Amino acid sequence: MKPLLKRVLNITKKMIIGFILLSFLIVLLLRWITPFGSMLMVERKLTHWNITQQRTWKDWNQISDHIKIAVIAAEDQKFANHWGFDFKAINHALQHNQNNKKIRGASTISQQVAKNIFLWPSRSWVRKGFESLFTLEIELLWSKQRTLEIYLNSVEWGEGIFGIEAASQYYFKVSAKKLTPYQASLLAATLPNPRKWNPANPNVHIQKKAQWIRNQMNNLGGKNYLRQLN
Repeated sequence: MKPLLKRVLNITKKMIIGFILLSFLIVLLLRWITPFGSMLMVERKLTHWNITQQRTWKDWNQISDHIKIAVIAAEDQKFANHWGFDFKAINHALQHNQNNKKIRGASTISQQVAKNIFLWPSRSWVRKGFESLFTLEIELLWSKQRTLEIYLNSVEWGEGIFGIEAASQYYFKVSAKKLTPYQASLLAATLPNPRKWNPANPNVHIQKKAQWIRNQMNNLGGKNYLRQLN
């Protein structure tokens, strides 16, 4: 029985090491190669087969600086300085979730990229473990600028709408390069539930949140903040 157990453990160890090496290689390649899409897009397609998905990749310089700083202000204000995890935010979320039915997340932009590009949507601890691995690899192998570029090109902004170019065209009839601070703040305000809220027809809640985001964009230093991401 012991030799069999030892053999199983050895095989398991080799599989784990193999997976880590493979994931490392894939993340390294995506430092230069444009992702074909995301696992989130695959999951959405499987569950909503009849919906046509819209996505057009745009490089960093083809995206408005306003939306870059808007999503940072809305989602992850420590983005330039952390190594993939905001432990203070995680602790606050854990304390909140212990006493409230409405679950609050604390994922950084890096974690959201890891989840959307590589993994399946769920709240399991197994998924979180894989997410942590990919997040660490992203932080090690990509610049912050590359991480934000991939995030903006993969994030969901409505039913079948993926990436900032598709969202800009769909909601405001402009390219991602021409987004104004007002439009950018409305798009960023809908990110917690993009299939429920419409940035082109915002309710009072979204309007107030967009105003808060614009204030935060100014507090962060606006476009000057982006210089930290190179």
